[in-house]
Amino acid sequence: MAFWVYMLQCRDGSYYTGHTDDLEKRISEHDCGAFAGCYTFTRLPVALVFSQDFPTRDGALTCERQIKGWSRRKKEALARGDWAEVSRLARHGAGSLR
Repeated sequence: MAFWVYMLQCRDGSYYTGHTDDLEKRISEHDCGAFAGCYTFTRLPVALVFSQDFPTRDGALTCERQIKGWSRRKKEALARGDWAEVSRLARHGAGSLR
């Protein structure tokens, strides 16, 4: 079974990061507002901007927590797939874990 970490961009431009064992289902649930208490509920629609699979839930959860600690600039670089910028920001402490 695979697990996923994912990042959504919300209508207001903010980012939401989560993890799941069924990416398509989870994105669909966010899109239809299935989680009334969720951050995304009042920020629909959302767009998937990043996802990565992991062999274990622990791996996906660790990555989720790491991304949640990043700066907006680093999250934007991740969403663009700009790994050089993600790496540069990590080396310079901009957006690294606090």
